[in-house]
Amino acid sequence: MTVDVVIVGGGPVGLYLAAALLQQGISVRVLERRKFPNQHSRAIGIHPPALSALDAVQVAPSLVREGVQIRTGMAMSGGKTVGVMPFDGVSDAFPFVLALPQSRTEQLLEERVRCLDSEALVRCVEATGVTDDGGRVTVAVNAQPGAPAEQRTITASLVVAADGARSRIRDALAVPVRRRTYPDHYLMGDFADSRLHGDMAVLFLERDGIVESFPLPDGKRRWVVRLAAPAGEAGAGELARMVEHRTGILPDAATNTMVSAFSVRSTLACRAVVGRTVLVGDAAHEISPIGGQGMNLGWLDAQALVPLLRDALAGRPLDHEFRQFEGERRRAATLARRQSEINMLLGRPLPAPLLRLRNAGIGAAAATPAVNRWVARRFTMQ
Repeated sequence: MTVDVVIVGGGPVGLYLAAALLQQGISVRVLERRKFPNQHSRAIGIHPPALSALDAVQVAPSLVREGVQIRTGMAMSGGKTVGVMPFDGVSDAFPFVLALPQSRTEQLLEERVRCLDSEALVRCVEATGVTDDGGRVTVAVNAQPGAPAEQRTITASLVVAADGARSRIRDALAVPVRRRTYPDHYLMGDFADSRLHGDMAVLFLERDGIVESFPLPDGKRRWVVRLAAPAGEAGAGELARMVEHRTGILPDAATNTMVSAFSVRSTLACRAVVGRTVLVGDAAHEISPIGGQGMNLGWLDAQALVPLLRDALAGRPLDHEFRQFEGERRRAATLARRQSEINMLLGRPLPAPLLRLRNAGIGAAAATPAVNRWVARRFTMQ
């Protein structure tokens, strides 16, 4: 098989890139090792710049129709409001953060890809390596037992690795990475929403650590609790009790539909462009999920890459442009990591005197319109 571009990884970033390229008349194959889409959603927030990118592939209207538009964020502590942050000034087209489970976002992107080319997405195929002869790239894949040799490789002009934080393509290219680990651990789960806070996102800045709360479609709300150590086998009941202990609000454990624990790390690949292969999304930079920037950053990588791939396929020499792309996306990832680190710092436990001091600072910033608008833009990746 020979196509213009092979995309390794059929998650939200790979599917978006496929749709954007197919709209340009570029032939694409997306190689996805999973037989079925992932139904377990960690990522839920879609920021305005990403919504603009998704609008260009005609997916944003469906996302907005099904998601919850978070137009206000609120910080609380000890049952009192510390500050309020409206998002109505962050974007003319999308003045909100959209909350929608990643599983549904992927499904809508897959439908768009299949509408453009019913054969573009190939499941149950795992890419294991790449060979670049300077003119084309051959991708080795794990095929079904007994398959002929021609089904064990796919040849393309260019390859994009969107295969996640444990990217096999990145490893096959021997790209070094810089990793950071953090003393932050989280437990999160989805419960029925009491509608106490409407469609607002709420951050509870408490002495024992932050609790985050976000509305979801279908009458659900996500709760995220910061822990001092990995959660282990903690379940919905324990998570609900932690939320009640810190906030006074008790989610109904019987309504829980998902519980997940995670520890925080970040990874930055030292290179994003190797010959005719490009790394995007978590393959190039894994960012803490705090602040919801990782998936959005991947979409913006792909958006910036589309015109370069199109021009490269047209035969234009683009060495300088690809180096520029690599530098710009590394800077964007570094900024996102710094923002994530600030978010985590604000959520760590503090003794009562320091907690009051921190909350006073946050309240003063929220009460200053220029600062409030600046922080809102940073929070929404503007």
